[in-house]
Amino acid sequence: MARKVLTFIMAGGKGERLLPLTKDRTKPAVPFGGIYRIIDFTLSNCINSGLRKIYILTQYKSSSLQRHIRLGWNFLPSELGQFIELLPAQQRVGDSWYLGTADAIFQNLYTLDMDKPDEVLILAGDHIYKMNYYSMLDMHREQNADLTVGVVEMDKSKSRHLGVVEADAAGRVTGFYEKPADPKTIPGKPDKIYGSMGIYVFNQSVLMQELLQDAKNNRSFHDFGKDIIPQMLKKGMKIMAFDFRDKNQNEEYWRDIGTIDAYYEANMELIEVNPTFNLYDQEWPLRTFQEQYPPVKTVHAGDKEEGRVGLVLDSIVSEGCVVSGGRVQRSILSPNVRINSYSEVYDSILMESVNVGRYAKIKRAIIDKDVSIPQGMVIGYDLKEDKKKFFVSESGIVVVAKGTEIK
Repeated sequence: MARKVLTFIMAGGKGERLLPLTKDRTKPAVPFGGIYRIIDFTLSNCINSGLRKIYILTQYKSSSLQRHIRLGWNFLPSELGQFIELLPAQQRVGDSWYLGTADAIFQNLYTLDMDKPDEVLILAGDHIYKMNYYSMLDMHREQNADLTVGVVEMDKSKSRHLGVVEADAAGRVTGFYEKPADPKTIPGKPDKIYGSMGIYVFNQSVLMQELLQDAKNNRSFHDFGKDIIPQMLKKGMKIMAFDFRDKNQNEEYWRDIGTIDAYYEANMELIEVNPTFNLYDQEWPLRTFQEQYPPVKTVHAGDKEEGRVGLVLDSIVSEGCVVSGGRVQRSILSPNVRINSYSEVYDSILMESVNVGRYAKIKRAIIDKDVSIPQGMVIGYDLKEDKKKFFVSESGIVVVAKGTEIK
């Protein structure tokens, strides 16, 4: 008999380490890979996995995300009981907004009463990966677990930035620690740890029981990693670790793009000759909302005007872009970007409706939406000067915030 699954996607985080890209939008709404938003990858995984009852929990600067979901993801037939629905923080059970990941679900327990699922799948809306969630659900049922946690193998050196799951050789979770300095490693792999993916499968009755208990604890952070999982381990409940493997290549492609440098690197991986994360896989389609723009156009002046080439190499170029006599190499252009004559763009990410003026030079930069780069402007070649005007990351990526007026 088919089991009923209800899915929650956590999409309310501030994403402070991703500033200034999150200055006007929540992290899951940040553009990625030219035409997508970060949340599109989690939602595409859900649809490709056959999950059709999905709540998206929002809170911080969610207007951009709400518009994207309304325009691009409002296609499931409600008459069949299928939906992708936004649940903003509403102070339903008190006078506070969402206090943590567990509290966000607790404040929406009424949805569990309405839908009465067998299992509840809880996902993060700000990671890049491909995964058939039913592989994890099947394991959860076969093991008769109370909770199953998605984990990914990572180098031990990254433990300070992750929730770390300790598991025995049979995959049963024995410990969970937030950002430990000296974590226990995977049995037989002394240099590897299990990093938590922020993916959980709960039996519905277990989830309700644990959330109700946690809500009464005034000392709790009301977080799954910090509170709920340790609480369940103390009780001796059965928690299993699901060892993630990428759906396409059985490789562990999972990116937490929580910093500017991580975000930049994940984008640049897409333009490799054979990228591990394949946007063009027709067996696992990635869905998004796209405005109606005309096809890409390049303008080349021939030999009459030296330097006016209209050339694009090793790049991703979205619809509506015009490369008019400029040069673009190893870069990602979002829709409706214009590259004017004699300009040069290298190793950069240009978001929607960016205009690059004549003779401008851009290198290792992220230019957010609706920015006009003046004629002759140079970005990314003198970081000391760039820091006077823009944000510069630890590795030297220059970020021009959305809508910046450059004089």
